[in-house]
Amino acid sequence: MKKAAGKKTAGKKTAAKKSAVKKSPARKSAAKKTARRKTAAKKSGTRKYSAGASKSVEREIKAMKKGQLKSGRSGKKVTSRKQAIAIGLSEARKRGARVPALRSR
Repeated sequence: MKKAAGKKTAGKKTAAKKSAVKKSPARKSAAKKTARRKTAAKKSGTRKYSAGASKSVEREIKAMKKGQLKSGRSGKKVTSRKQAIAIGLSEARKRGARVPALRSR
């Protein structure tokens, strides 16, 4: 009987070790990444997007919410928030507002 009791406690110890191993190595790396982004933004000292660019994006998002925003060639209604932002940034670039260059695919 004593041997069986010893086996049960050994099983509990291994379960406790396994749960301790699984905890939060990803959280630490995510925290480091956000800290790096914040310091990088502080180093530049200037805005990436100008105020005019943010206003054009805001205008396009409002038009999308009203259902008035259409895509360029096809003329279909835009339903995606990301697509509305892309349209706003594209128009800001055409006007000459300060917007980072497009990423190559």
